[in-house]
Amino acid sequence: MATAGIRRFEKFGQLPPRFRLLLVASFLIPLGGFMVMPFMSFFLHARLEMDLGTVGLIIAVASFIQISGGLVGGLVADRFGLKRTMVLALSIRTVGFLLFVAAIPVPVLSVPALLLSSVGVALYLPANKAYVVRDCDEERRPLFLSLSNSALNGGMALGPLISGLFIMRAPIVVFAVASGIFAGVTLLHLRALPSDLGDRPEKARTEQRSWGLKSLCIPPVINAALGFYIYMFFQNYMSVYVVGRYSPVVFSVLLLVNGVLVIVLQPLAAKRIDELNYPAAIALSFALFAAGLVLIASAGLFFVTVGVVLISLGEVVLFLKNELQALKHSPDNPASVFGNQRFAAGVGSFASAAAGGWLYQSIVESRGNDEYFWAYCAAQAVAVGLIAVALTLLLGRRSGPESGQSSESDPTAASETEPSRA
Repeated sequence: MATAGIRRFEKFGQLPPRFRLLLVASFLIPLGGFMVMPFMSFFLHARLEMDLGTVGLIIAVASFIQISGGLVGGLVADRFGLKRTMVLALSIRTVGFLLFVAAIPVPVLSVPALLLSSVGVALYLPANKAYVVRDCDEERRPLFLSLSNSALNGGMALGPLISGLFIMRAPIVVFAVASGIFAGVTLLHLRALPSDLGDRPEKARTEQRSWGLKSLCIPPVINAALGFYIYMFFQNYMSVYVVGRYSPVVFSVLLLVNGVLVIVLQPLAAKRIDELNYPAAIALSFALFAAGLVLIASAGLFFVTVGVVLISLGEVVLFLKNELQALKHSPDNPASVFGNQRFAAGVGSFASAAAGGWLYQSIVESRGNDEYFWAYCAAQAVAVGLIAVALTLLLGRRSGPESGQSSESDPTAASETEPSRA
């Protein structure tokens, strides 16, 4: 698998410049964003003297706009063009980050700055991924989606590490640098990317109008929501669990392990993930989640580390496979497809955060030991995984050829419904 992955990385160097630009942008944009965003709760609380309940509400609204707003972002991109939408989104984020600079002397500007940045993310990501898919053939699609995901994760991991050294001593410098990153990437998109193609075929526009609510009731969207519901227990509550037992350094290392595994393994395994039977991939992912959560419940550092590795492997498989499968339902509207995936992620993340906090507190109060929280999460992973597999099989049979099941058994079906876009 590693040799095949290396060969695919060599092919990456032969891509047209616009592909490399998009992947560089996919790294720089979260790098600039995560130089600032992880510290927002501190700035809102310390500089605006907001109570933490209000801070939590503002951040929750911003997060919902950022993630679930992808539903609107995808529709906008499919209707008005991918490049136009990306440039608009980056312009909005640039203005938002300039407001962060202005918020140093006028702290109240932090709130509109945060909301504008969230709108920019919602518009940009579906268009970015759709652009990658539109201009690569079906064979290379898994690799380039996984590379895009790896670039995003790399920027997200590196941003806080860089800004953490400076943001408390010189926040205006960090905000200015992040603003400069967004302004530069906006200009790159404007000047280096070719103009949007002409109007899409009438078939694609009609499909977008008629897709409606049924586009949210397909297995990849449902499974994205269920997957993020389970996965975000790990992301949201590991800090409380690990820092209380070990140290913040241990928690940082575990997050680094999670990030590195996704960044490295997903591109290497992209082809194998694409070839996996979809229900089997769903079952495998939730089994990995459940096994990882059980190991975390043991509270021993070795087992917690192995649990993080297993959860990371589940993440590698589930979220890439969902994107690839979702594209088979509407290959002519890729931005809407990715927007729906973002919407599902937002719904699952919101439900996980809300249910997880209540569950964690209840278990600690009734049991006196938060290890039980992870055991309950593992049990939920098993139950939700069974539901996901059952719905995948049931809805897959009902949706017929559009579900992608036929394309797995009949190679010609994929080529008829998903023509090469290279």
